Amino acid sequence: MPNPSRAPRLAAGRARALGAPTRGTTAPNRLRRVDRWLLDAAGPLLRGSANPLVVDLGFGASPVTTVELHQRLRAACPQARVVGLELDPKRVAAAAGAARPPGLTFARGGFELPPATERPVLVRALNVLRQYPEPAVAGAWATMTARLAPGGLLVEGTCDEIGRRACWFCLPAPGEAPGWLAAGRVGARPTLTLSAHLPSLTRPSELAERLPKALIEHNVPGHDVHRLLTAFDRAWERAAPRAVFSPRQRWIAAVGELRAQGWPVRGGPRRWRLGELTVEWPLPAPR
Repeated sequence: MPNPSRAPRLAAGRARALGAPTRGTTAPNRLRRVDRWLLDAAGPLLRGSANPLVVDLGFGASPVTTVELHQRLRAACPQARVVGLELDPKRVAAAAGAARPPGLTFARGGFELPPATERPVLVRALNVLRQYPEPAVAGAWATMTARLAPGGLLVEGTCDEIGRRACWFCLPAPGEAPGWLAAGRVGARPTLTLSAHLPSLTRPSELAERLPKALIEHNVPGHDVHRLLTAFDRAWERAAPRAVFSPRQRWIAAVGELRAQGWPVRGGPRRWRLGELTVEWPLPAPR
C-alpha cells in the first residue's frame, strides 16, 4: 500500500510506469453505474472511431470489472478494444494468464497510459486517486488527459464497495471539443456526476463520502460541492410527497428543482430516473 503522504512516484521497473499500485479492492458489478453512464455519454465517440481503444486504469486484485467493461462496450460497439492496466506485475500476470475474448488485454502501466503508440478514446480510472494526497490529483489528470485521443474522455472518481454510491468527473482531452461533444452529449466542459441506488438512499448528501479525491476534503461551507449537496438535500426534502410514488420520482423532482433554480444540470428525466445527477463543473458563481 502506498504512503498517502507522498505524491505519485515512478514505480521501479523497465516500463517506468507512473503511479503506485491500487489497494486492489474489487467486486462484480461494482462499476455498473459509471459504465452505464459512460456508454451513453461516450457512445457517439466510440461508434465514430474505426478501432477505439479504451483503458481501464487500476483494475485491482481481480480483473472482473475490466471484463465487465469490455462486455458492455462490445455490446454497443463491437470494434471497441479494452486494455486493463495495473502496476502490480502479479495482478497483471494473473489477469493476462486466463483465456480472454478478442479485444481484451492486460498490461502493466499507470498514468502514462500505454501502449505509447496509441491514444485511447476513453479512460476509466475509478477508485485509483482516492489513495493519493489531494495535491497529486491535478498532475495525474494532466498526465492522463494529455494521452487521450482528440475528443477523448477521462472518467475518474470513486464508488462504494458494492457500487450503490458513486461520484465521478468526466474530463475532456485538452483542446477544442469535437462537434458532438460541444453539441451537448456531455458538454465541452468537465462534468461531475452523482449516482445512487435510490431505494437505499436517505438523502443526497450521503454521497459525500464517495466524492472524488479532488472534492472530498472540500465538502465544507463556502465550497462549491457543499453548496451543491446542501441545495440537493433541500430539494429532496421538498420533493418528499413524491416518495409515495417511488424514490425514483422523488429524485427526478429534486433534480428538476435544481435545474429550475439555475444549477447547470445536464441531461433529462431519462438519466435522472437512474439515480443520476450530472452538473457542469466547476459550478458558476451563485446567483
